[in-house]
Amino acid sequence: MEVDMLRRQLLGTFVAGAAIADWPIMAAANAASPMVPSLASWPVRAVKAGPLEIAYAEIGPPDGDVVILLHGWPYDIYSFVDVAPLLAAKGLRVIVPYVRGFGATRFLSATTMRNGQPSAVASDTLSMMDALKIDHAVLAGFDWGARSADIIAALWPERCRGLVSVSGYLIGSQAAGKLPLPPAAELQWWYQFYFATERGREGYSRNRHEFNRLIWKLASPRWAFDDATFDRSAAAFENPDHVAIVIHNYRWRQGLADGERQFDALEKRLAAAPPIAVPTITLEGDANGAPHPDPSAYAAKFTGPYAHRLISGGIGHNLPQEAPQAFAQAVLDVRHLV
Repeated sequence: MEVDMLRRQLLGTFVAGAAIADWPIMAAANAASPMVPSLASWPVRAVKAGPLEIAYAEIGPPDGDVVILLHGWPYDIYSFVDVAPLLAAKGLRVIVPYVRGFGATRFLSATTMRNGQPSAVASDTLSMMDALKIDHAVLAGFDWGARSADIIAALWPERCRGLVSVSGYLIGSQAAGKLPLPPAAELQWWYQFYFATERGREGYSRNRHEFNRLIWKLASPRWAFDDATFDRSAAAFENPDHVAIVIHNYRWRQGLADGERQFDALEKRLAAAPPIAVPTITLEGDANGAPHPDPSAYAAKFTGPYAHRLISGGIGHNLPQEAPQAFAQAVLDVRHLV
């Protein structure tokens, strides 16, 4: 059952308080203004879903078509701070969950494995949809979020009305993760090798604020974000399971950490690189400094209605926050892609 969560303040801190008004009440209170409330005004709720209590922000009419926006690492729901109001203004019900290990999302049991493998992370979105009685939705994301959306679109196409995926087809496997890359490509994955060591785990735990700020700069070299913009997202990295989830995710990819047996069958299907047949728009920024495949390498994996868009203007890895209009337009367009 859905329960009210603590409201996340503009600078990203969590404070105890009374239950926050639902969207229809908020809309009535602001009826004189055509503006949709900003992310700072969103209701933040939680729902028990699988092994988690998933915290999520929601905006837009409750009877609107659903779009679920999925963030990556090291980011949070504020990546969609400008996208979500644009979509809500078009009548969509927008849901933005915190990934396991981020923000107010919590494990229900202290004994549950802090598993960051991709199939587990993707399954959280399905569990949330089930808990909220959402049959299907447009799924849109970047980084880890794009990977989760890709996985759901490939394995559960009946749950995905349309897909918007930054950097395209991101489904991989442990076997693929073990294959060496050219030196220049390996250099881009420096943090993955760092995380493979205990020094890396300890270093990330101690310095996650500085570490993730560096990742932001490297991944989006032309994005002039300020301290306040980073700090409000950095609050999400204080989740008690954050370090464990991040380290496990990257170690699992290299075959250095085991997953949970319940996901073995899914990982076997994903290792075959299944095609995606749902309507899809892939996006890429022209200044993405993070590791990413060339669009020509994955275009054939999308066998249904498909389009690719290059977003120009110095747009980096955090595309929805750097180019919100382009990202929102792709979400609107994919619902009618033929």
